[in-house]
Amino acid sequence: MTEPERRLLTPEEYRQAQDSPEFTELRRRFRRFAVPMTVAFLAWYLLYVLLSTYAVDLMNTHVFGDVNLGILLGLGQFVTTFAITQAYVAYSARNTDPIADEMRTRLEAHEYRSEGQR
Repeated sequence: MTEPERRLLTPEEYRQAQDSPEFTELRRRFRRFAVPMTVAFLAWYLLYVLLSTYAVDLMNTHVFGDVNLGILLGLGQFVTTFAITQAYVAYSARNTDPIADEMRTRLEAHEYRSEGQR
């Protein structure tokens, strides 16, 4: 069985979708997660850089063996990155993916066409 031919979307259809209330809600939900997480991670990273620059003695504090606080905080940067990624995947699956999937279905069905294009 062959797939039906897909018609390309027009710029007007993309504009209609972008102006839709669904897209506005999608952007709002994305920003509600992305902005605070970005600010938090950048603050955490800046703290690490500042500590490694200005609090060298603190960062050289041995925790166990040859492992110091600086190494643990540096590894914490990687752990934080993976944790944020996992949190975003879960958040997206619950809050943004359903809207995006619905919009994609509507776009593929050309439901965002204006009346003059039908």
